[in-house]
Amino acid sequence: MSRAGIVHRSVVVALAAGMAMSLAACGSSGGGSEDSKASGGATLDASAKVTISVDCQPPVTKAAERKQWDEDVAAFGKLYPNVTIKSKDASPCEEPAPFTAQLKGKTQTDVFYTYFTDLQQVLDEGAAEDISAYVNEQTVPALKDIDPSVLATLKDGGKLYGLPTSNYKMGLLYNRKLFKQAGLDPEKPPTTWAEVREAAKKIAALGNGVNGYGEYSATNQGGWHYTAELYGLGGSMVSEDGKKAAFNTPEGKQVLQNLYDMRWTDNSMGAAQSLKWPDLMTQMSTDKLGMYIGAPDDITYMVQTLKGNYDDYGMGPMIGGKAALLGGNDYMFKKGSTPEQIKAGIAWINFKYLTLGKGQFDYARTKADGLPVGLPQPFFFTGASLEGDNKAKAASATVPVANYAPYLAVQVPGKTEPANAQQIYKVLDNPVSAVLTDKNADVAKLLGEAEAQVNQVLASLQ
Repeated sequence: MSRAGIVHRSVVVALAAGMAMSLAACGSSGGGSEDSKASGGATLDASAKVTISVDCQPPVTKAAERKQWDEDVAAFGKLYPNVTIKSKDASPCEEPAPFTAQLKGKTQTDVFYTYFTDLQQVLDEGAAEDISAYVNEQTVPALKDIDPSVLATLKDGGKLYGLPTSNYKMGLLYNRKLFKQAGLDPEKPPTTWAEVREAAKKIAALGNGVNGYGEYSATNQGGWHYTAELYGLGGSMVSEDGKKAAFNTPEGKQVLQNLYDMRWTDNSMGAAQSLKWPDLMTQMSTDKLGMYIGAPDDITYMVQTLKGNYDDYGMGPMIGGKAALLGGNDYMFKKGSTPEQIKAGIAWINFKYLTLGKGQFDYARTKADGLPVGLPQPFFFTGASLEGDNKAKAASATVPVANYAPYLAVQVPGKTEPANAQQIYKVLDNPVSAVLTDKNADVAKLLGEAEAQVNQVLASLQ
């Protein structure tokens, strides 16, 4: 499931400091596309008077985040005194029903927050502008270092409709305290399912209600995790054209067989099943769970909400390593926006979310404001920006960065969720739940039935 369904980094100092100011430089997309020429160039004229509304301003209940947002709006205003940003408070930033209503009623903000999985819905409603002609290395200097698999989530037919602000790749979350107690090396987490099984058995052998491995299997989250684990083995959920299910394969069967074997042969998962978010985090934060598949921000939740300890948690790459399910959020631009509004929105997003040392990457400020620094998220930079971000993050870290070294050391390719993900996940909850609750579960039969159901879902959407 996407985060919607529940709820990297040595750039030279001159580059980091100059990113925001370089926005005033003139340029055009693709060497001067007709769209770019028609809009007077891709970059924002510092003297242009323009107003844009932007949602996802942190609520007043998140005092530090709200303070930072307001500071950044003020700092941006000094660069572009003729741009007015009208902030819209939102928490959560997107809820499915209101979001759908806004798209249909054309009432979303000029620069509006979406999840990576929202692109098709937005385009179906004709709700976003193509910003391809406005995005280049003058308007977004770190553009060449943004992971192509992240940008791909915001493209359709070769056109770009948004810019990322945060993302995650799934990996293996584990309890370092339990690893040590079980005689496992917390610096070397498992990278194959055979290694996961062995580690899970050792952790479960600690007794006292401790489980070695945990899995979601309800409220679409079983299907979400099934997808992540299938991607890790190199599989796909749907065909390339999106018209047929593609998970009834040896890799797809292996996902279910792994879970069945850990539950019934190894007895390393425990009897309590039908788990849903945040059950696994609750178990791990109370030292009752050794490992599960998750995203980096789960760690923040376990500490800030469940009162866990950053020192106790580690993260490794996605098991199998073929691909990691990719998710995250971004901003798109309302259909009908003027060229100057689009340019202003891109300038704001670049300043707030895509410039090292500024906005969300101002780690000294984040540390001073009592917010965590050092978690491996966002995870959309590569190359020099990745190296620079890692260095800056380590300099202000408030969490044990070394705990996430295994995750960062392996560049697993990102792979996005299938279109119509939630409807597909709902179907896949059933086989995942079955292998965890029924010792007589037939993996092949379960997967065949799920394939037929997903094909029906996909056919109804065509």
